[in-house]
Amino acid sequence: MGSQRVVVHVDDVGMCHGANVAFAELSRSGAVSAGSVMVPCPWSSEVLEWAAAEPSLDLGVHLTLNAEQEHYRWAPVSSPPAGAGLVDDRGLMWRRVAQVREHAHPDAVEEEWRAQIDRALSFGVDVTHLDAHMGSSLAPEFCSRYVALGVEYDIPVLITSKLAAYGPNKHLAGVSEEVFAEFVTAARAAGMPVFDRVLETDFGRAPGVEPDYPSMLSQTTDDLVYCAFHPCRPGPGEIEVIEADQHHVRTDEYRIFSDSGWLGFLADSPAEIIGMRELRDGWRASRS
Repeated sequence: MGSQRVVVHVDDVGMCHGANVAFAELSRSGAVSAGSVMVPCPWSSEVLEWAAAEPSLDLGVHLTLNAEQEHYRWAPVSSPPAGAGLVDDRGLMWRRVAQVREHAHPDAVEEEWRAQIDRALSFGVDVTHLDAHMGSSLAPEFCSRYVALGVEYDIPVLITSKLAAYGPNKHLAGVSEEVFAEFVTAARAAGMPVFDRVLETDFGRAPGVEPDYPSMLSQTTDDLVYCAFHPCRPGPGEIEVIEADQHHVRTDEYRIFSDSGWLGFLADSPAEIIGMRELRDGWRASRS
């Protein structure tokens, strides 16, 4: 094994049944090493029950402040007061991160995050990490609380040494590296693992264009890498309707990661494939 360590991660677990099945199946086969659940989503209780009953499933909380789909929407887990800014005029989470940054009060954001984490814990899930749907937790209005919450709950948060190295950063326009460095410094001071790079699913890929995930990983030389992938098992009436224009991106990932060729690539890779539980437990041991 080389010195590189890679977390092959499933984002958006709990969004729909197909996402849950993909996470569970691919985790059991060794095709992925961790995932995180969107607690406000309608299908989250299913995967929370699975993870509580099957502790080998490495599941974190995908802290969620956005409901970006056109019709498939969700509301906060907490009961935010009027003026908290977490929801639009229909009482649903904002579609865009920019709207959250503009309207949401940081106190309300923190309360909502706590509600999401506490709900996952109440199911009996051994929560391994915290990360951010659409990168919203890394916005400068909220990121100090994100890091502090990880310290308080004794659960590491996903953060990179540079914002430019965080693949899903397109929703954080205008955030400077100088500002972001303050949050990285806080995470390092707490002894948290800080990732060198986060790779992300290419949601702009056209149908019929085959992605090359082995090349994506092989070309990355950073020491600690997090792959924010989004596989979903196909199923009529689910992801095909929820994301009519780009559902192929998620179902293609499920197909590719279910293939023996992917498992062969991981087995032959010089990188060490790790889960988030390993990093969490190492961090906790260093703090005790």
